[in-house]
Amino acid sequence: MEVNENLSEKARHDYLLVRRAVDKGDQKAYAELMGRYRDSIYFMLLKMINNKDDAEDLTIEAFGKAFNRLKQYTPNYAFSTWLFKIASNNCIDWIRKQKKKTLSIDNPIGTDDGDEMTIEIRSHGPDPADVVIRDQKSAVMREVVDKLKPRYRTLIELRYYKEYSYEEIAEELDLPLGTVKAQLFRAREFLMNMLNNSKEAI
Repeated sequence: MEVNENLSEKARHDYLLVRRAVDKGDQKAYAELMGRYRDSIYFMLLKMINNKDDAEDLTIEAFGKAFNRLKQYTPNYAFSTWLFKIASNNCIDWIRKQKKKTLSIDNPIGTDDGDEMTIEIRSHGPDPADVVIRDQKSAVMREVVDKLKPRYRTLIELRYYKEYSYEEIAEELDLPLGTVKAQLFRAREFLMNMLNNSKEAI
C-alpha cells in the first residue's frame, strides 16, 4: 500500500512505524508510537474531563484500543488524526457511562439507617492475563512498561516483577484497594493488547 503523498513527513514516519508494528510485531514501533503521542493525547483528554487520574487511565485505554485495531488503519489520513478520534470517542463514551454510574468501589455508601457499606471486588483464582504478563518478563515487555506513566509503571512493577498482592500494593502506595485494582486492570488491558498484537504477527 502506498503512502498518501499529501501526508506530512511526520505522518509518513508514523505510517512506517504502523507497518513495522503490524507486519513484524515490532514492539519498539508500538513503544515509539506511544511515546510520540502519549502526552498530547493525555492533555487533550485532560481538557475534556479535567481530572488527571481519569485522563491518565483514558490515555492508556485509547492506546490499547488503537493498537488493537491497528490493522484497520489506512494512510488516507494521518495516524495522529485516527488516534485522536479513537481517544476522544472513547472519552465521550466514558463520560456517558459516568453519568449512569451511581456506585463507587472506593467510597462508602450511606444506608437509610445511618450505616456505611463498601463494595468489595472479589477475585477467584489467578487471572489468565496475570499469568501471561508474569511470563513475559522480557526486554520487549520492559520497553513497553518503561513507556507507561510513572504511576502505572510502579503498579506493574510491584504486581508483576516483585509479585506483590493487591493488598500489599495498596499499603505500599497508600491507595484504596479498589483504586489499585481498577488502575491495574487498565494497565494490564493495555499490555495484553500489545502482547496479542505481537503474537498475531509471528
